[in-house]
Amino acid sequence: MLYRLLRPALFALDAEKAHGLALQGLRLLPAGKPAPAQGPLACRVAGLDFPNPLGMAAGFDKDGEVPDPLLRLGFGFAEVGSITPLPQAGNPRPRLFRLEEDQGVINRMGFNNHGGQAALKRLKARFGRGGIVGINIGANKDSTDRVADYAHMTTLMAPYASYLAVNISSPNTPGLRALQDEGALSELLDAVLSARGGNGPPVFLKVAPDLQPADVDAIARIAIDRALGALIVSNTTIERPALQSRHAGEQGGLSGAPLRDMALQRVRDFRSATGGTMPLIGVGGIANADDAWQRIRAGASLVQLYSAMVYHGPGIARQITRGLAERMRRDGFSAIAEAVGTG
Repeated sequence: MLYRLLRPALFALDAEKAHGLALQGLRLLPAGKPAPAQGPLACRVAGLDFPNPLGMAAGFDKDGEVPDPLLRLGFGFAEVGSITPLPQAGNPRPRLFRLEEDQGVINRMGFNNHGGQAALKRLKARFGRGGIVGINIGANKDSTDRVADYAHMTTLMAPYASYLAVNISSPNTPGLRALQDEGALSELLDAVLSARGGNGPPVFLKVAPDLQPADVDAIARIAIDRALGALIVSNTTIERPALQSRHAGEQGGLSGAPLRDMALQRVRDFRSATGGTMPLIGVGGIANADDAWQRIRAGASLVQLYSAMVYHGPGIARQITRGLAERMRRDGFSAIAEAVGTG
């Protein structure tokens, strides 16, 4: 109710300014105690015990400022980043656009963040509080050796991460998606896994939705061969379905409701390509319990959102988790893991 009252004022602001206010508001929340991983929504993925399958996707908390307040809102896990070795300003403003008529967002942020060392101080300070906090790592735009950037970030962040998410799928860093090519991806993951060592956190790989069937098969094969913890499916899209908003022509990655069908199909594609042997995290266009439940039934062990909170406010996490519990009971499942891939 409060968010519905505040939303017109927030939407009158530039989207990036409104996002900054949201972060400021969350900083005022006490960290609280993470929810225990028990009950019908609890699930175990990649050796980690999640209190529920709904997470905050990377991009909302780029610098690791508010992971604990996000958990307090009811998210089962929070993914911070993308964080790069060196600070970078990102692309020129404006670079974040609401597509209100389409319930979507276009961004061309460009991995803006304050760099690895600044985030490390915050993540060190909150370490030991519990709760699952993933760290999404990226490479600097002007790096001459992006593989080395990912390896460095792995070494830096692994001790403080529940999991590491290797982001090679943002469309806003020129050339980054080329790392999804088979040879480049193999080299990158070998470097990351070597830097992590034998006792580090699980490594997840975040892929783009704009993939051909051969790409899906190659990525699935490499992920299985390297025993990755999960695939995050998917990032924003550079494609443009029919859109109504005046911002439809802006460059950048499209997320929110217009991405829903494509992201759902990619979960199905990766479920088929991996034979169900690799955990999947479904992202893109999830705005309610039906969306989350459909993604789980399609093969996702976990789901994430970000854009939907822009339109529905901070209560969305509890709304969706309540809805998931209702759908489990309706469809006769006693644990969330039983429903994965049954659609």
